[in-house]
Amino acid sequence: MAQHWQEILPIDRYNVVANGLLHEYDRKVLTFLYQPLIGSTCYSLYMTLWAELEENRLWSESSTHHLLMNLLEMNLKDIYEARLKLEGIGLLKVYVKTNEEERSFIYELHPPLNPEQFFLDGMLNIYLYRKIGKNHFARLKRFFTDKQKPKENEYHEVTAAFQDVFASAAPESLQYFQDVSADVEADENQQFIGRNETNPLQVDINTFDFNLLAAGLNESLVPQRALTPKVKNVISNLAFLYNINPIEMKNFILGAINPNDEIDIEDLRKGARDWYQFVNYEQLPSLINRTQPVAHQVQVTEPKTQEEKLIRYYETTPPLIVFKDLSGGVEPSNSNLKALEEIMIKYKLPPGVVNVMIEVVLIKTDMKFTKGFVETTASHWARKQVKTVKEAMELAKNEDRIRTDSKKAGKGANKKPIRTELIPDWFNESSEEANKDTSQGNNSEDEAKKQAIKEKLKAFRK
Repeated sequence: MAQHWQEILPIDRYNVVANGLLHEYDRKVLTFLYQPLIGSTCYSLYMTLWAELEENRLWSESSTHHLLMNLLEMNLKDIYEARLKLEGIGLLKVYVKTNEEERSFIYELHPPLNPEQFFLDGMLNIYLYRKIGKNHFARLKRFFTDKQKPKENEYHEVTAAFQDVFASAAPESLQYFQDVSADVEADENQQFIGRNETNPLQVDINTFDFNLLAAGLNESLVPQRALTPKVKNVISNLAFLYNINPIEMKNFILGAINPNDEIDIEDLRKGARDWYQFVNYEQLPSLINRTQPVAHQVQVTEPKTQEEKLIRYYETTPPLIVFKDLSGGVEPSNSNLKALEEIMIKYKLPPGVVNVMIEVVLIKTDMKFTKGFVETTASHWARKQVKTVKEAMELAKNEDRIRTDSKKAGKGANKKPIRTELIPDWFNESSEEANKDTSQGNNSEDEAKKQAIKEKLKAFRK
């Protein structure tokens, strides 16, 4: 994966184009339904790009990313990371053209789902419910709904028909229009301004093993024709949303078969949701980065050393898979899953950093993954603003060296035996270089921090 500076530079130019006319009502949908999921930074980027479009137009003038950085008061890495989230949630598509002299982008804004699509989505509505809670979710649903028109038995329609109002002119009066009949289409490289239909968010169906699912289903109970494209799309989304494997999905499908040998989609969704809440103490899943965000990946070249390979593995693998791998393939318990989810949401640690912490905690606690130690480590790393796998590994190494040095000092004073702690293998890599710089580097860094704190205290007292 490339770093942000390999993907965009301040001098790169871009144009904004809207995939269909954006309406004022879209702002409310983005503000109240999307912003809780994508965050204020992504929301600001979308709104800023939208503002570059003149009213009722589809294309903007060309700009540089340097101007965008000034408008948003953001660095390029934050803009790039926000852009990726907008792409992932279906609000933005990006196109690039590169030549020898410059690189230019097209940022195509897509309208959000309409409120009905969003609340019936089956994925985004679940994430929003978990994010804002039952009461606020109900309030938003009331905000985006209104009364239906009266029932037919209360009113009868008296609308005039087209033919009752208009008459068709005689052929000779239409002679003028024969001359312009060829001009009704838009000119070449032009399009009519209008509103395009927005497609719901869909997980790639290739991410789910339908062959394994079909092998587990009995043809006499669930015929193959029941797995329609629409049903497969729902299955893929549910598998992603609730982390359901094909074997588990089979049970939900069997429970959703109706008398017509068809799969009832709402029953399928309800079965998966009820199961997830049962095993997760009535909680619903949250929307978090599955793997380390590209903007925070550091292993940009082909890994050669063992440490570089480990960094690549941690940057491209979800924490759940890392936990299972380090546990010898054993599935994490419900309490382990809950602890992992909490630290990623509560402390906002990137997935790659969480992967490093999983290894450190498992080894330090003899594979117990103690919740108290997990939260202590997570809160500390969050305060240190650890964002990359490399930073997490270096911090863990430094903390271990500090503990080792303090124990050596204690041994010299008290002559007591020191308990030897288990540490990950990568702690010992580059140890000679680290030891050279430890005494001098750490001391100078600590002194600088102490001096900075003293200066702040002086200023506060004044």
